[in-house]
Amino acid sequence: MKSALILGLIAWLAGVVLLAETTSQDANPIRASASAAIREPVLGRMQFTGGPREEGLAGRSGSAPIMDRKLPDAVHQTPGLEFIDTSFENASPLWYESATDGTVRLFLLYDHERSSPNRAAGHIHFLIHAAPGSKLTLEFLNLNNVWNGKPGSVARELKTLVISEDGRNWKPMPTQALLGNRVQLQVEMPGPRLFVARIEPYRLSDLDRLLAKLRPHRLVRITPIGHTVQGRPLEIIRLGHSRAPYRVFVRARAHPWESGGNWVAEGLIQRLLKGDADARRFLDCYCVYILPMANKDGVVRGLTRFNLQGKDLNRDWDQPADPLLAPENAALESWLEQMIRMGKAPHLAIELHNDGGGQLHLSRPPIPKLNRHIERIAVLEKLLRRHTWFTEGTTPPSFHNSGTLGDGWLERYGIDAVVHELNCNWIAGLNDYPSARHWMSYGEKMATVIFEYFNTVQP
Repeated sequence: MKSALILGLIAWLAGVVLLAETTSQDANPIRASASAAIREPVLGRMQFTGGPREEGLAGRSGSAPIMDRKLPDAVHQTPGLEFIDTSFENASPLWYESATDGTVRLFLLYDHERSSPNRAAGHIHFLIHAAPGSKLTLEFLNLNNVWNGKPGSVARELKTLVISEDGRNWKPMPTQALLGNRVQLQVEMPGPRLFVARIEPYRLSDLDRLLAKLRPHRLVRITPIGHTVQGRPLEIIRLGHSRAPYRVFVRARAHPWESGGNWVAEGLIQRLLKGDADARRFLDCYCVYILPMANKDGVVRGLTRFNLQGKDLNRDWDQPADPLLAPENAALESWLEQMIRMGKAPHLAIELHNDGGGQLHLSRPPIPKLNRHIERIAVLEKLLRRHTWFTEGTTPPSFHNSGTLGDGWLERYGIDAVVHELNCNWIAGLNDYPSARHWMSYGEKMATVIFEYFNTVQP
């Protein structure tokens, strides 16, 4: 009996002490706010989209505890805006908020290079849900990229974006540059939904449809060569006969945001399989090997530059690829070395990219026959000018960008290789904005360029 009474008294005293501590904390504004932050989630006006990226932000090392972040004095909502959706394939991870004047401020999320300060943002692809007729001002932030260890804003290259009601038919829209590495876009909602993208998207599902269409064709062979970090299959598309005297290799989408290369590659495929006299003449001269989407994981997840292990797939080609960190490059390297052993090395390699300049990136590694390589790429440039709308030219002699596919394949394997950038803002040769239609037309005309290149150079 005495033991029971003593235990009851101890429990009562503990309750009194706990009540006193709680009352004391709630009377202190600082301690009370901290206690509340622990007990309940803090809600602000910031809205995160992009799925798994939120979890990474919450657990980022060195970030301030959520209770220490100062919340805004007032929460604002842009009139007419319902939601910005990034739940679909290839959407760009971002978060957004409404400013006091109603501007929708969109914060892109960087992807980061491994063991490096380099980071990249610039892929834009999202869906606006808003009242029809709403006029929205979109402001893009987090454009302060870092490359080669140096700050370099991508804002200066964001001169145009594209919009679409259905995600298939796109219309170019000029942007406005603002101070502080910011870019603005004005849109009026034609209906309840509007897609916004940097350039016309080319998704993994688009490639899958193309591969399904190509598989039965007698002039096509699709060969698996490996897998991405997340296990997606990588394939080489061969067009034509392996016994053709010349071989050209084309790679697209090493950087996820740069969809122009996919449209060019698809245009080249369509032209070579057209079945007319010229197509037969082309394929009697050369066969084409295409790696259509090198960074599938990044494309699906809406990244900008790196693979899911933080590796740039257009770098480190001056050394053997790491199969754990860059399995995409390791698979391609293995395929290339097997082709070399069989005496089937490509005579020309073209690496397709997008940027705001649109030049042929001709690097100059220290190799014995560099002058011959420069002369051959000069022939390629001349033919591109003659048969396509290409006008941007080649990088100057001072340009050097070691580790690219163009540089590494030339230095390690003796293959004439070049990085071909496609201008994402303006096609000077057409006096028009870039589009999937224009890029596919460019790919179709490249079939003639490659034919005349081999007839001229005869490597």
